[in-house]
Amino acid sequence: METLPQLYDRLTASGELTPDPAQLAALPEFERIRAALDTPAKTGWFRKAPEPPKGLYLWGGVGRGKSMLMDMFVASLDVPSRRVHFHAFMQEIHAGMHAARQKGIEDALAPVAKSVTDELRLLALDEMQITDITDAMIVGRLFEAMFAAGVVVVTTSNRVPDDLYKDGLNRQLFLPFIDKLKQNLVVHELASPKDYRQDRIAGSQTYFTPVNAESRAKIDDIWQSLTGGAAKPHSLIVQKREVLIPAFHNGVARASFYDLCGKPLGPADYLALAEACRVLVLENIPQLSRSNFNEAKRFVTLIDALYEARVKLICSAAAAPEYLYVEGEGTFEFERTASRLREMQSQDWAQG
Repeated sequence: METLPQLYDRLTASGELTPDPAQLAALPEFERIRAALDTPAKTGWFRKAPEPPKGLYLWGGVGRGKSMLMDMFVASLDVPSRRVHFHAFMQEIHAGMHAARQKGIEDALAPVAKSVTDELRLLALDEMQITDITDAMIVGRLFEAMFAAGVVVVTTSNRVPDDLYKDGLNRQLFLPFIDKLKQNLVVHELASPKDYRQDRIAGSQTYFTPVNAESRAKIDDIWQSLTGGAAKPHSLIVQKREVLIPAFHNGVARASFYDLCGKPLGPADYLALAEACRVLVLENIPQLSRSNFNEAKRFVTLIDALYEARVKLICSAAAAPEYLYVEGEGTFEFERTASRLREMQSQDWAQG
């Protein structure tokens, strides 16, 4: 059986991967779990089931290869396992709880947690980040049920565990979950100085105007490079509402101007989007004026959220930033947005 370090060496030797010391340092943790799960259980009347291995909480900056390592690890397993983005997983949990309540089940989480623990020996959650109080209150009981059932959890995050749900409402109620997480998962930092996601678009144009077949083709090329064509629709739950991202993969999102600014979304929605993605491909930004003033206001709010979260923006627009909004109420305020759009085009901006 090929170990994960051996597989990594083979892929780097073939040129499919670039060797990275930080990634190599994380591989023994994955291999520890793989080997433990691969050990056959002893049989017999009085044989105790083996203790499950500790899981793994792999954290570090964006684009360092956390998701790639987790995908490699899950693909190597021969036990019932699942790899899912954390936001998508929590959406499924909420949907399951809603269905349970419809059936009159008082403790709606219990059957949902049981369905997870009955099906899996390992759950791999990509990009754990908790910004919603409802999620914060659910994950404690959910993870406790998984740990009690012997399900091994592996997760990636951009944040150290102690920073999860930072400054959140009633955060003191969430702290026992952090303690439980650190008891059951080995915390390992992937401290690579290299951002491979940024490398894939380094030096590339990020603002395309006008919107035409040529700009669409260039954006398609960037999207293919970032996602490998593996994206699918993804929903964020914000204050019990669903915000749909038409295409999403490993922290890279793609949407049209209408998807995000033509609908009645607000600051909380854009903050959740900025938390969920590290790169946003935003297409078909139109000329803005008093005729679409509400959409323009939402666009300003969206850019502010992306800017503060240092999300990399790749977009197509009807005009250069300074000429997107040239008449009507709010032209003065839009100057800041135009300036931010210019700043966000710099090659090293999102790395700051």
